[in-house]
Formats: sequence, C-alpha cells, structure tokens
Amino acid sequence: MNTVSSFGFKRPTLQSIVMLTLGFWLSASLLLDWVIMPSLYVSGMITQASFATAGYVIFWNFNRIELLAAGLVLTGVLALNQTQSNWRSGSLILSILLLAISLTTTYWLTPEMSAIGMQLNLFETTAEVPANMNLLHGGYWLLEVIKLVAGGTLLKWCWRQ
Repeated sequence: MNTVSSFGFKRPTLQSIVMLTLGFWLSASLLLDWVIMPSLYVSGMITQASFATAGYVIFWNFNRIELLAAGLVLTGVLALNQTQSNWRSGSLILSILLLAISLTTTYWLTPEMSAIGMQLNLFETTAEVPANMNLLHGGYWLLEVIKLVAGGTLLKWCWRQ
C-alpha cells in the first residue's frame, strides 16, 4: 500500500539548469526577432528619429541577459564535462560559440548599429537607411541563425543525455 513509484526522469541538476536556460534564451530570441522587432517595423517606428535610441535600449537589456545565459550554459557544460564521462565534447564547442556570438552582438554589433542609426542632423528631413546598416543587419541575422542552430543542437543533446 505504501509503495512509492520510482518512475521518472533522473537528470542531474546542472543538466536541467542548462536546458532551462537554453529554452528561455532561445525562446526570448525568437520573441524579440520575430514578434517585437517586426511589430516596431510595421508600426512605422523605424522611420522615427528616436528608433535608434529605442532599439539600443531594448538590445542593451536583452544582450546583458544573453551574456548571463551564455555564461550559465558554458559553466553548466564545463561542469557536466567534468562530472559525466559520456557527455559530448562537441557541447563545449557549441557553448563557447554561443558565448562568442553573445559577446559579438553585445560589444560590437549593437553599438555599431545604434551609432549608424543615430540622426545627428536635426535639419535633415529624409531618413535613409545607410548602406552599412544593411550589412550589419545581415551579419546580425547570420549570427542569430547560427545561435539558434547551435543552441537548438545543444538543447537536443542535453535532452537525449
């Protein structure tokens, strides 16, 4: 009568933390890239003079959260590589790649895009997108795709362990 079922998943706590962090990080990235930014674009905010400032504030906050998530994922993967012998060594490479992408977007792409987008001439009425901005947007989207693929692969590997 007092039998306790032992059925359940037995995952290490660090593995659960890595999976939850990756899930939160990737879903937040998808929300920002596919909901928030397109909504701002469709609503016409991109033509406003304050768009670069608003974009910088949004991405400044999000990039700091990304850095925390990348650090937590890398720490968890390093610890799991030391404690579990059957852990994939490629997970370390993917987690370092995720941290590198976060550092690149935080300290290079976001400030550069905001600086290019700032309207410093108050008398200029036409707001054209500079050619460098399209190049930086392309680089950002490439890094986002790499981040989503690497993060999804790492999440899949954690799930299967």
